[in-house]
Amino acid sequence: MNKAAYALKLPQSLKTAAQRLAREDGVSLNLWITVALAEKVGAVETAADFFKRRAGGANPADILSILDKVGNEPPHPGDEMPGQ
Repeated sequence: MNKAAYALKLPQSLKTAAQRLAREDGVSLNLWITVALAEKVGAVETAADFFKRRAGGANPADILSILDKVGNEPPHPGDEMPGQ
């Protein structure tokens, strides 16, 4: 595995919390941050893959024909945008 160095600047409060959690897990701060980053990358890539599969062959332009059918009627009660 190739390794790359990256100088990471964290807010002190976040570093302190990460150090505490790493200590509780019995690992170094470096390993704890690496695992946390790997978990986040995995979650984001999994979600992106899910939505890509879910969209299938959908064409974003197709939504326009659906929206054209809606018309200009006001939203049903409870479907309003917050603050409106």
